[in-house]
Amino acid sequence: MDTIFNRHSVRQYDGRPVESEKIEKLIKAGMAAPTAGNQREWEFIIVTDNDLKAKVAASSPYSGCAKDAGVQIIVCGDTNRLRFPDCMHADLGAVCENILLEAVHLDLDGVWLAFAPYEDRMRPLINLFALPDNIIPFAVLSIGYAKSKKREDGRDYDMSRVHTNGF
Repeated sequence: MDTIFNRHSVRQYDGRPVESEKIEKLIKAGMAAPTAGNQREWEFIIVTDNDLKAKVAASSPYSGCAKDAGVQIIVCGDTNRLRFPDCMHADLGAVCENILLEAVHLDLDGVWLAFAPYEDRMRPLINLFALPDNIIPFAVLSIGYAKSKKREDGRDYDMSRVHTNGF
């Protein structure tokens, strides 16, 4: 449970690149997420080039923090693989959370930057990477070594929001 409780959104990084072995583990964690009917609609774009990272960071008013990340992982959905289209966002959300939890396990931190379903955020990524029509950029995961480690165990626990056998 420590990994879960230690995960939080980090937007400032110390500039170190993320090792390729760790990137592979992050992707394996993402691919281990459950998907509806095992449709496994995920695709990943790994961005380590500084010029490309700057372009991705500039693609949304909310993604500037991604510029200094050690790696950006763009989680995409392939609509050609969908048997249960209404489940794509839930499936890709599970992928993102798996990656972010594995990041903490690997002494990395990061933040989930939402792109889908916002056309004004997705379009720059579609154009930048010349994505085919069936590939939807769902989120950018900005991951790296945090400038500072602040952990607040239990900060979100609120028993007043738990209801047993009804509201």
